Amino acid sequence: MKETQLELTAVLLNINRNHNRELMEACRDLKDYAEYVDRVRKYARELPLPEAVERAVTECIREGILKEFLEKNRAEVKKMSIYEYDQEKHIRMERQDAWEDGVQEGIKEGIKEGELRGRNAQLSELIKKKFARGKSISRIAEELEETEERIQELIREYGLEE
Repeated sequence: MKETQLELTAVLLNINRNHNRELMEACRDLKDYAEYVDRVRKYARELPLPEAVERAVTECIREGILKEFLEKNRAEVKKMSIYEYDQEKHIRMERQDAWEDGVQEGIKEGIKEGELRGRNAQLSELIKKKFARGKSISRIAEELEETEERIQELIREYGLEE
């Protein structure tokens, strides 16, 4: 059997309130849905989620926003809105936690890198001073408790002259 491959390009459109006006004007239901979702989000900042959804549904029906659909499917809309909003909130919280974990990890790595650079800078200064006194790489390595290879690596890295 021959396998067929298909390459697709998807266009992502922001359908939140006050975005993509041309699209919203062309599709009244989409515009109304965006208005409904915006109200749920706004009220959920002040009220428990079930109350926020109830308030948004009631207002939208009163103002003719998705009126027939909301009247006909009120219970399902409320249940689905609560589930979707909780899922959206959960995803945002997961992202925030991951971001904070990444920041903490970055700080730890930065501290380690800074400490290593500081140690290397101190070693290079000691190496420079010991070279000025005419000491050999093997003697410097012994005094600094480093390998000769490490001392040579620092000499190359910091451009120190023998």
